[in-house]
Amino acid sequence: MSAPEHIPRPTSRQARFSLSCLLCWLLMAIFAPALVVSMILLVVDQRRKRARPQGHLTRIPTSPVHVVNSEVKLYTYGEDLYADMLASIKDARKHIFIETFIWKGDAVGRQFRDALGHAAARGIEVYVIYDSFANLVVPRAFFASFAPQIHMLAYPFLTLPFNPLSLASYARDHRKILVVDSHVAFLGGYNIGSLYAKHWRDTQARIIGHDAWEVEATFVDFWNTHRTRDLPRLAASMKRDWDPYIQFFRNEPSVLTFPIRASYYEVIDRARERIYLTQAYFIPNRFFIRLLFKAAERGVDVRILLPAISNHVIADWLGRAFYTACLKAGIRLFLYQDAMVHAKTATIDGIWSTVGTANIDRLSMLGNYEINLAIYNRELATQMESIFHNDTTHARELSLAEWESRPRLYKYAEYLLRPLRPFL
Repeated sequence: MSAPEHIPRPTSRQARFSLSCLLCWLLMAIFAPALVVSMILLVVDQRRKRARPQGHLTRIPTSPVHVVNSEVKLYTYGEDLYADMLASIKDARKHIFIETFIWKGDAVGRQFRDALGHAAARGIEVYVIYDSFANLVVPRAFFASFAPQIHMLAYPFLTLPFNPLSLASYARDHRKILVVDSHVAFLGGYNIGSLYAKHWRDTQARIIGHDAWEVEATFVDFWNTHRTRDLPRLAASMKRDWDPYIQFFRNEPSVLTFPIRASYYEVIDRARERIYLTQAYFIPNRFFIRLLFKAAERGVDVRILLPAISNHVIADWLGRAFYTACLKAGIRLFLYQDAMVHAKTATIDGIWSTVGTANIDRLSMLGNYEINLAIYNRELATQMESIFHNDTTHARELSLAEWESRPRLYKYAEYLLRPLRPFL
């Protein structure tokens, strides 16, 4: 009788290798279909963009509203906003702080560059922050052409020291703010560029008065945290206000602080009559969407305005995965036609309103540097509701029957894209 054949047992190194291979195959099985669908959507979207006309918007009149020690004015048309921003830059007497996510090197971008250069030439201290990753397609020569007296901070693609497990290492500077002389501040969704002047529907707020200090403090803190050694340190503003009717919420990935999300949670949970949301990209987390469902269940009129087609096709398709559940819950969805809606606003119960830079998605709520303004004021809320109703006249309301009748192939693509949702 022959001796039993000896079967060698795998070494620990072989076991680790096998486990690594298994994990790689699992990740490929989960993400490969989503990535393939994404590539197809991007190719199709690029072809459609060539024939897609840019929308032309109408002006929505607004008037300044006094809130305690400040005056707040809303802007929904880029040309009007840029004119007032440039006027504030021209009238500056001490300093100018400007921070933006995207700064195009086109006619509008050059207009702002030249205005800041003129201000610096007459002795005004000018500080500029822009996100380097968001401006990869903008020629470096454009930023190099700024006046040498201007202090420029290009927020880097990856922050150092790099920690792959830290959100702060990947965070983008998504804020869009301008502060002049600690007295006038602008914040909202508008980047700087000709495209946004007439063809994108966005919202910005101007604050004149004591509450501009809070926007300035946001800029100063970011500058001092991320400045390079060759850039001067800014003195922290000692002027701060305790105005309870105007609040600012700023996400700070460097210290893992994200109050914007919590501010939405609180007011949605408190809503009793109506919730009007306008969002460029709507990819909420489970708790956020559950709060909206609960609001609709208790009789709150929940309406969400979204672009029919945004500038980010993957975000569109990820957001559409929520449409069926929203419509079944009684939430009304309005799809803005023939133009990009880039606003990040909400107004609730005719009393609370917010304007800011944060989208309702993972990147804004738990990833990027953002700032939102929240105001408790009925007059301003009335204007916000008027703007929302005006926008819905340029939108098409989506019904559940229409949405459920979409092609089966679309439903399958939405399902395959689901693994990408936590990343956007």
